[in-house]
Amino acid sequence: MTLPEFIASLQSAEPPYGLTPALTAMWWDGKGDWDAAHDIAQEITGSTGSYIHAYLHRKEGDPGNAAYWYARAGRKIPKSSLDEEWNDIVMELLRS
Repeated sequence: MTLPEFIASLQSAEPPYGLTPALTAMWWDGKGDWDAAHDIAQEITGSTGSYIHAYLHRKEGDPGNAAYWYARAGRKIPKSSLDEEWNDIVMELLRS
């Protein structure tokens, strides 16, 4: 799946079949359902889950919590916009 195909899938009511939990979390966030995305992200272990969790708390406007999760993910807090970060995360997940 490409980024444009992933973005196009946001027009559907449900995420595409076979997405990883990480991509499913980002899909729900792309749909505007922060709570669903966060619920999924909390269940993802390792740096990927921490990175998504960090992004979601940055989006929520909780910089302290976001900083904690970025550190757990081994990443710096991005200077990019939230939309750019969303694209970056999705592209990274699609490549892996």
